[in-house]
Amino acid sequence: MPSWNIHTAHVERLFANESLDQLGIRDKNLFLFGNFVPDIYVGYVVQPISHKIAYKETHFADPRYVPTPDAARFYELYTTGAKTDDLVLGAWTHLLCDHYYNLRTNEYIARIGVKPGDQTRIRKQADFDAFGRTFKISSIPRVDEQLIRACAHFAQYPIASEDVRAAARAQERIVQQNQATDDAPPPTYSLLSPDYFEQTFAEVDGILREGLRVHARGGDPTYLGRPANGNE
Repeated sequence: MPSWNIHTAHVERLFANESLDQLGIRDKNLFLFGNFVPDIYVGYVVQPISHKIAYKETHFADPRYVPTPDAARFYELYTTGAKTDDLVLGAWTHLLCDHYYNLRTNEYIARIGVKPGDQTRIRKQADFDAFGRTFKISSIPRVDEQLIRACAHFAQYPIASEDVRAAARAQERIVQQNQATDDAPPPTYSLLSPDYFEQTFAEVDGILREGLRVHARGGDPTYLGRPANGNE
């Protein structure tokens, strides 16, 4: 899956280039944190954590290899039109990101003749981590009563206050690590390529803008992020 620095880079691009009204976003802090929510209880990025939730429940996908989350299903279950909480919108955009990055990864490895499997997944994740460190990001969620309350009432499952704080600390560490590598040379990738990342970042940026604009207008964006089958 895209690392949190990649998710953050997409959020910062949206905020820099789009009107929040056009995107249907009212609270930037809630939306930013929502972009981390699906990963909190998976148990990798955030440690320690009070409990875990199965990846299949958090991401609507089989966790094997390179899954494509069903972002459309999440949207159908948990959004409520114009009144949708910004935390929910952020979680939806996280799943859209995961869906399209992983979809394009699966297409890429099929083209170059690499078989899916644990080693391919490990190589892919290492490349995502390397790409994520190329961004000059700065966004760290502000943990306040509004965020704590929104997380406690998150539509899919409650997020405990101690886990909100742990997730914010994890994001702060990620931002600090990225800022410490500002002058690092371009990464060398094991599986994917610079062109893959350039093209996929631009594509996902466009998809997020499109989906949020459709949502803001009261339309139905569930044509985005829906797997064609269980594995796509």
